[in-house]
Amino acid sequence: MSDLALSGTELLVWTDETATRWEKFLTENPAVFALPCDIAGVHNVAELLQHIVAVELRHAQRFTGEEPIGYADVPYNSVEEIAAVHRRAHTRFEELLKQPKFFWAEKIAFVTRSAGTLTASRRKVFFHAQMHSIRHYAQLTTIVRQHGYKPGWMGDFIGTETME
Repeated sequence: MSDLALSGTELLVWTDETATRWEKFLTENPAVFALPCDIAGVHNVAELLQHIVAVELRHAQRFTGEEPIGYADVPYNSVEEIAAVHRRAHTRFEELLKQPKFFWAEKIAFVTRSAGTLTASRRKVFFHAQMHSIRHYAQLTTIVRQHGYKPGWMGDFIGTETME
């Protein structure tokens, strides 16, 4: 059996490409921010985007020993604010990917909003954070299509532009 694996770097690239595409789309279609949304306990697309980037940043902060930002403190009033939070998290994750293997194997405990306290390896939490974003961006694609918008790109991994 072949040992094919998706690397953390490849997954981070996909997440970042996806976030960048959404940033451009939302800049061109600002009314999308106000569309109703009932995913993850939110009321509109802006709140869903806040949820996506909050999870990214909070996990990145946990890995660097920072106190995770409170959800209420994650700005989401504009595309620029959402994009800035994503970039903060992305930059931290890029740096963290340089850490040795033992760093990623270490288990950490953390409190979640919906599942209480969990314990998992940094590796598992990293992959969760990236796949969490991708999953919610896919849900966002459905929402905007249902309201007559067409994002215009393939959201699947095979559609990433910066890797083979």
